[in-house]
Amino acid sequence: MRIPLRGRFTATAAAALSLAMAVTLGAQAAAVGTDAAPDTRTTAEEIPGVYEVRGVSSATQRSVLAAHGVSIDAVDDHSVTVTADKATAKRLRSMGYLLDEIPQAVPDALPQDASGGGDFSVTSTPSQYTSYAQMTATVNSLVSRHPNLMTRQVIGRSHQGREIIAVKMSNNARVDHNRPEVLFSHNMHAREHLTTEMALYLMNEFATGYGQDSRITNMMNTREIWIIPTLNPDGKVWDQDSGTFRNWRKNRQPNSGSTAIGTDINRNFAYLWGCCGGSSTNPASDTYRGPSAESAPETRVLTNFVRSRVIGGRQQITAHIDFHTYSELILWPFGYTYNDTATGLNQDQHNVFATVGRQMAASNGYRPQQSSDLYITDGSISDWMWGNQRIWSYTFEMYPRTASQGGFYPPGSVINRETARNREAVLILLENADCMYRSIGKPQLCTT
Repeated sequence: MRIPLRGRFTATAAAALSLAMAVTLGAQAAAVGTDAAPDTRTTAEEIPGVYEVRGVSSATQRSVLAAHGVSIDAVDDHSVTVTADKATAKRLRSMGYLLDEIPQAVPDALPQDASGGGDFSVTSTPSQYTSYAQMTATVNSLVSRHPNLMTRQVIGRSHQGREIIAVKMSNNARVDHNRPEVLFSHNMHAREHLTTEMALYLMNEFATGYGQDSRITNMMNTREIWIIPTLNPDGKVWDQDSGTFRNWRKNRQPNSGSTAIGTDINRNFAYLWGCCGGSSTNPASDTYRGPSAESAPETRVLTNFVRSRVIGGRQQITAHIDFHTYSELILWPFGYTYNDTATGLNQDQHNVFATVGRQMAASNGYRPQQSSDLYITDGSISDWMWGNQRIWSYTFEMYPRTASQGGFYPPGSVINRETARNREAVLILLENADCMYRSIGKPQLCTT
């Protein structure tokens, strides 16, 4: 289902932002360079390979495969697409897995895809996506042009010292209202650059739509919206700024006793961390969970920010989407167990997650399912959000559906279409955020 592209930048706004970035980008890049510790890994690091693993068709089989330290990127009926280093790929083959390496260059011509696009005779390059420095300049420009609707704050810094920012949006963003708050987080995994574009789309959409679109205006008047455009700036810079994509997932934090770099932020949260075979103890793995829960500074930035929204003993953030790529999925907790219900997640709560998840999926054409229907994960953000903070948390895996459509690096020509595709889903979550139990006809549970 296609969503009308109402929120695309106007020609005037685009020109203003382009001018702002052209003027400030050099200064921003220089500022970031002095602000952040340099990434001293200047020698060539192994770029992880992408493989199709055939003969893997069930959640249990996928969980066993993931437990060997690979990142499962996409799931088909009888195969999966994974990211793995050469040593892991060799080990998997020795165990009998059937691996076919997939060339990482994005195809010159992408076929007609399920979401309604045409042929895109273009190769994806890093310059087609907004860099960290450009994102900073764009956010600064938007905030300066909409000072009543948007504020910007630094909520912490990455391992290398780069700012991690959160943008707050409401009809009077400078006031801390007693309203339901909804958080949208992006770019936890370095190579998932389309998610930063999603953040910029949402900021522009809600700023320009206020007073023009009744649903947006109502949400800005009755909610407080938080947007974190990139949670992993070091990884984003490493993956993008050299001019060649590096297929990098983790942060850029060194690991004691190992030459391998990085922790998978989305296996580092302090809810049943490392409990269930859903993450790796190998620092070279793309799903390395770190030496301890919240050992990654970027994880702590997010969790400390969320904890800071507990006011008067009550968590103000009621709902959350963590945007990722790729596979076109909407996922909800728990990831650590195959069971629909577990300690801290009863049947009504499962029904809420499933009902709202399916409503959102009906709007954007993604597949809705519990996270563990894919494979077991532990230490993930959505499990922590719900299990620790009782925040209704979803993971969106954005376009494309398959590696053959571009994988983590689809052509820049799809950015406007694929960010706008989630407009309705975001509004659905915002409109439910004051009482999620209303979705299952039990609003009385919101007061208990």
